[in-house]
Amino acid sequence: MTVAVHPLVARARELADGLLAPAAERVDQEGVPLGHIEAIKRSGLLGVGAPVAYGGAAAPAAVVRETAEILAGACCSTWFVQTQHHTPVQTLVTSRLPVRERLLGPLARGELLSGVAYAHLRSYPRVPVRVRAEAGGRRFHGTVPWYTGWGLNDVLLLAGVTEDDEALFAFVEAREQPGLRASEPMRLAALTAARTVSLELDGLWVPEEAVALRTPYGDWAAADRPKTRNANPAVFGITRAALALVEDAYAAPLRVRLDEVRRRAYALADHPVPREHTGERLALRAEAFTLMRAATAAAVVAGGGRATALDSRAQRLAREALFLLVQGQTAESRAAHLGKLAEQPG
Repeated sequence: MTVAVHPLVARARELADGLLAPAAERVDQEGVPLGHIEAIKRSGLLGVGAPVAYGGAAAPAAVVRETAEILAGACCSTWFVQTQHHTPVQTLVTSRLPVRERLLGPLARGELLSGVAYAHLRSYPRVPVRVRAEAGGRRFHGTVPWYTGWGLNDVLLLAGVTEDDEALFAFVEAREQPGLRASEPMRLAALTAARTVSLELDGLWVPEEAVALRTPYGDWAAADRPKTRNANPAVFGITRAALALVEDAYAAPLRVRLDEVRRRAYALADHPVPREHTGERLALRAEAFTLMRAATAAAVVAGGGRATALDSRAQRLAREALFLLVQGQTAESRAAHLGKLAEQPG
C-alpha cells in the first residue's frame, strides 16, 4: 500500500480539510477546543505507529511523517498537542515494565491522550527535575519549564534524573494534585492555543508501577540525540500550506527545492544507523528551515497588508514557523542552524 492511499493518510486529510484548517485562525486566538481532541482520538491517528495487537496501526514511518505534515499544515496548534502523544506510546512499546499492559492499549486506541514532560533532560548536567526513591514509589522535585496540552491531556509522561544518574520516566494523571501545580497558560508569539504551562513539582509521589523507563542518563541521551538531528515533518507541512497561498509562478521554484530537501531528509531519517551522517542531517534540517522561512515570508508578501490581520492565514503560518525554528532545539542543532544563517548574506 502506498502512502497516498493509506487509510490514516486519508483520515488525516479529511480532518485537515473538514475541521482543522477551516477553524485554524479562530483556534489560534481562542485555544485548541476539546472537540478537536475528541476528533483526533476517534480518528485512529494517535495509534499510527503503535502495535496492531494493542489497537494501533503499526504504520510505516512514511505514513507517520505524512500524517504529521498534513495535520501541522492545517492547524499547527492541534498538531502540536497530539504529537506529544507518540513519545509515550513508543516508550511503552519498548518498555518491559507493568505499566505497558495498563496503558499501551488505551493510548494506542485513542481512549487516552498523553502529554510529555521530558525535554528538560536535554539540559543536563543541569537537572531541573530530580527523582528520589521512596518505599513503593518515587518522589519528583523541581520544575518542568514547558508542558503542552494542559487541560486537554489525560495523562503525562514525566521524566527526571535519579540519585544514581538514571533517567526515569513515569506516567502521571495530567491534573493538579498534591505535589503537582501548573502555572497559568503561557502567552506565546505562536501556539498559545496549545495550552503550554510550566509544572512545579514539590514532592510529587508516583507509585513504582507507574514507572515506564529507567536507564543510565548517558544511554538515554545517546539514543535521544539523533532524534533532534532530522528535519521535522511539521516544517514541510507549514511550508506547503504557505506556498498554497502564493501565485504558482513564484511558488513553483520553492516547491522544487522543497521536494528535493524533503526527499533527502526522509531518506536519511530511514537510514538504518541513526548516528551516521550527522552533518548532513543537520544541514538538511537547517535547509528545511530556510525554505519554511522563505515560503511563509512569500505568503505574507503575497497577502499584502491584509496578511497582518489576526484572521489571516499567512501571518498565522509565519508565526507558527517562528515557533518551529526552536521546537525540539538542542545546542547541536542550534549551532548548525546559526552556522547556516551566517552563511547567507542579507
